[in-house]
Amino acid sequence: MSKRKESYWGGVVGRTYQESTPWWPPSQEGPREKPNVVFIILDDVGFSQLGCYGAGIETPNMDRLAAGGLRYNNFHTTALCSPTRACLLTGRNHHSVGTGIITELASGYPGYNGRIPKSAGTIAHILRENGYGG
Repeated sequence: MSKRKESYWGGVVGRTYQESTPWWPPSQEGPREKPNVVFIILDDVGFSQLGCYGAGIETPNMDRLAAGGLRYNNFHTTALCSPTRACLLTGRNHHSVGTGIITELASGYPGYNGRIPKSAGTIAHILRENGYGG
């Protein structure tokens, strides 16, 4: 049996709303020297088409970006645009974020409603919580 981690809440719940005090966690400041985050998504491109992965095709701009950052080489696509984008945005399986199919074909059933739930948290939300953006 797994133990559930208790979260801290600093408010007060009284008998009435007048006796209660709301609370929100403080915003994260993040490091002073935040690294830049650039997301580049290329459609229909494989390892054989980028120089930084050893391809015979010269891609000097992409190679310079890759040399100064991180290169990922273990991502599984769903072979459909909407589910793959949902995976990239959330880091989760496409079925678990409601996009088991192209968004325009959403059926309204769990895993196929075409809407990423707030509980999934996108990379934009994670970055904001860690001091990026406004």
